[in-house]
Amino acid sequence: MRVAAIVPAYNEEQTIGTVVEALLQCQLIDELIVVSDGSDDHTVDVASKYPVKVIELKENVGKGGAMKAGASATTCDVLLFVDADLVGLNHEHIKALLEPVLSRRTAMSIGVFSEGRRSTDLAQKLAPSLSGQRAVRRDLFDEVPNLENSGYGVEVTLTQFAEKNHVEVVRVPLPAVFQVMKEEKRGLVKGFAARLKMYWDIVRSLRI
Repeated sequence: MRVAAIVPAYNEEQTIGTVVEALLQCQLIDELIVVSDGSDDHTVDVASKYPVKVIELKENVGKGGAMKAGASATTCDVLLFVDADLVGLNHEHIKALLEPVLSRRTAMSIGVFSEGRRSTDLAQKLAPSLSGQRAVRRDLFDEVPNLENSGYGVEVTLTQFAEKNHVEVVRVPLPAVFQVMKEEKRGLVKGFAARLKMYWDIVRSLRI
């Protein structure tokens, strides 16, 4: 099975480079796509320095829409989604995340932070379905309705769809990996506003 790694990114110029480098080091990946979701910083410039496909969305459509745009740009059998704001990611994490799907044990796996940063570790222990790091078989992904409108609720939507269709989602530990907090990236006020938007999208997706 061929694998496409898709990185949805909104103003992630500080971390997108190291995330792309980690993905490029994984020989299991056949295609790498970065989707800039209306970024107005140097995300596109940084990503374009690497041998990857860069999709530049002119307007911010939300994470679900960015993931859908990336998936539409490839015909690979397995889609690997990785957040652009990760710290500590390496090719071994990526191989571990892909293994359950490539071995046909499951149609979806999700990565769960551990031994990284206390706040993000705890959040994923409490709600692992919110993880943005996941591998999913293409045929399953294409069946999920309204992903392009799910925003930050896309992970919950994917997990719920898998569970409703009796797909056992495999959780894969990602030791020493963590995310940069929104407040750190955008400042306290803008970061908190973005967090509230994320929570609203998640709650909205739970009502579907």
